[in-house]
Amino acid sequence: MADHGAPEYATAEGNDYAEHQGTYHFFAKLTLVSTVALACFMVAFGIGGANGHWGLFTLGTLASVAVAAIGLASKDGQPKLLFGLLGILVVLLIVTS
Repeated sequence: MADHGAPEYATAEGNDYAEHQGTYHFFAKLTLVSTVALACFMVAFGIGGANGHWGLFTLGTLASVAVAAIGLASKDGQPKLLFGLLGILVVLLIVTS
């Protein structure tokens, strides 16, 4: 087997390491935002299905979709608004029970 030196990513010809990192960061952001958006949707569905408040379910679902879009468009990918919305929906679920 041939003896190879350590790979030099910065000088390798045809290197697209930065593109790989960008793809990974987008995947991590997409995973985080979609997981929290799904949690918001499930809490909103609990409000509508278990308690019969379908108006709150509709508002919660529309808000989670809008805030997920904002979270995906953000540069750092931290869905701060989604976590706030999730907290509000959980409080509504407790109050309407």
